Amino acid sequence: MRLFYLVSGWASLAVGAIGAFVPLLPTVPLVILAAFCFARSSPRLEAWLLNHPTFGHHILAWREKGAISRKGKVAASIAFAFSIVLALLFAPWPWMMAPIIAAAVGGSWIWTRPEGLRRLRN
Repeated sequence: MRLFYLVSGWASLAVGAIGAFVPLLPTVPLVILAAFCFARSSPRLEAWLLNHPTFGHHILAWREKGAISRKGKVAASIAFAFSIVLALLFAPWPWMMAPIIAAAVGGSWIWTRPEGLRRLRN
């Protein structure tokens, strides 16, 4: 099982890295998933992610409070809006409704999460 979590953690991290460059692919949720997997397979890799200057505070905010930063909520909303516009322009009925439904369900869940923890400045 440890190997499964290790491979899953690396796969999640790889797809999350691709998401840093692909507009509609989420990065932070995949890094949080990688931290979850590494917590069950490699304490060293988990510690590396928790101490990462970009992603560490997002992981800790999610673990401690189930929190999503305001910036993350806005970015998700923009991505939802973009996918809705694309679907309305290019997808036939009834497939054009899929992003609208996903945005309604996913967006309402995202906006009901607490705000992320503020990053401490040194």
